[in-house]
Amino acid sequence: MTALERLDDAALRSAVSTYRSLLRTHQERLNRLNVYPVPDGDTGTNMALTLESVTAELDAAAPGMAAACTAISRGSLMGARGNSGVILSQILRGLCGVLGRGDAVDGPSLAEALRAASEAAYEAVMAPVEGTILTVVRKAADAAEARGEASLADILEAAGEGARLAVEETPSLLPVLAAAGVVDSGGSGLVLLLDALLHVVDGRPLPPSTDAAAPTFLTAAPAGAVAGGDVVAGGPRYEIMFLLDAPDERIGDFKAAWADLGESIVVVGGEGLWNCHIHTDGIGPSIEAAVEIGRPRHIRVTDLSEQVAEEAWVRQGIQAGRSEGREEATVAGEPMATGVVAVAAGPGVVAALQEMGVAEIVPGGQTMNPSTRDVLAAVEATVADGVVILPNNKNVVAMAEQVPALAGKPAAVVGTRSLVEGVAALMAYDPKADLESNVEAMGQAAAEVVGGEVVRAVRDARVLETAVRAGDHLGLAGGDVVLVEADLALAACRLLDRIVGNGHELITVITGTGAEPVATEAIRSWVAEHRPGAAVEVHDWSYPNASYLFSVE
Repeated sequence: MTALERLDDAALRSAVSTYRSLLRTHQERLNRLNVYPVPDGDTGTNMALTLESVTAELDAAAPGMAAACTAISRGSLMGARGNSGVILSQILRGLCGVLGRGDAVDGPSLAEALRAASEAAYEAVMAPVEGTILTVVRKAADAAEARGEASLADILEAAGEGARLAVEETPSLLPVLAAAGVVDSGGSGLVLLLDALLHVVDGRPLPPSTDAAAPTFLTAAPAGAVAGGDVVAGGPRYEIMFLLDAPDERIGDFKAAWADLGESIVVVGGEGLWNCHIHTDGIGPSIEAAVEIGRPRHIRVTDLSEQVAEEAWVRQGIQAGRSEGREEATVAGEPMATGVVAVAAGPGVVAALQEMGVAEIVPGGQTMNPSTRDVLAAVEATVADGVVILPNNKNVVAMAEQVPALAGKPAAVVGTRSLVEGVAALMAYDPKADLESNVEAMGQAAAEVVGGEVVRAVRDARVLETAVRAGDHLGLAGGDVVLVEADLALAACRLLDRIVGNGHELITVITGTGAEPVATEAIRSWVAEHRPGAAVEVHDWSYPNASYLFSVE
């Protein structure tokens, strides 16, 4: 093909679509490279999801370069996921600020756009760190500007080469990358954008997909290095993201407040709408700082210590379970009076909930929070006159509550904050009863259950004035840590002693991926000795986010 001399509306749209496809193709490789700012294995996923939002907005945009750039900017801002997605959104917004000035741009103008993208990205990050996507976009801009008045294809070629060299150098700038033997994940994802542009402009071949099980590391990680999996010891536990409606002039005060609360701070946007990201241990203060200047919405709180396990099962094909649920729901003939849509984590949990009558499963939970669109699609697919939605996690409730107003059929949320509450609600579910009756009965059942869980600490910390070591077991009641033990069986039995009274009759034990047969038997023995009036039911669901879940009735 003849190389394009100018990047116009059609070429830009094609490049964005190609970039989206490349991110999906290379998603697993990027995830496995992800060790900074925390090794939660989600950079590829977050960048790909951000581009899904961009392409959806672009598909609905009017013709023309200005309209396309506006759609890209808005789509990236509204759909940004994670630290990498937020920074990528600012890079795209910086690019579009220049690209949208005319009907098409040449090589030097594209170099100017890359410089604007770099400056926008650095400006958005509270404490810029070299050896990340920031370095890669800056080096790409440097290389593009160095070509002067060259053609569009030559400028893109130079930018791509500059970006690739910058990615190779990231381990020398960021020790955590060198220790893990990897290059920066976000920077690697940005290189794919330049590959997509050069493919559309000059027909250059796209980088081939790689085996997701064998990502290209620089070297074998040295013994003891973190190459993915656990949260870095001593780092903040939570990732918080939300959209913030606030006056532009107040954002400086907001950033200053956040600077004292956490790290990996990125605040992007303008004209009254901002996408905000922080890693912190202070959930309440971080959100309160936003409330002081405006209105936060679409709040997502992710427990970074739990993200790896859940992200893994999502990647390994949970959608198969959802497909089975949909098939079962549609072959029953006449619609049920009330169907159930539930958010669930783990294939064992999915199978169990389907057996309890759930018609549609939406993959997600503590992390990998589903979108409003995901839950709405499940509601619409449910063959029933009305639909109950079970979020099954406190971080999903707010999102789920947006769905009934958007649904084309009656729907309501029973605000289950945990899987234990969701199971209790399902025990009261009657598919032949109307929606209102089910909401009342299921809500009451969820409110009456007493729950607890035992989770494994993945990093050193200090809880309850006690030093916690990675590998220790934490007992949680009501969402709060109430005990710490090195031994799993002792942690489980101490937690049961705390939440099970002499008047309780049934203890349901749901085992997770961290459960141990010896500990499970110790639980049975403890109940027989200390709460002889209570029966024990054990369900092996391989729940990914805890060793044990307890439901007490």
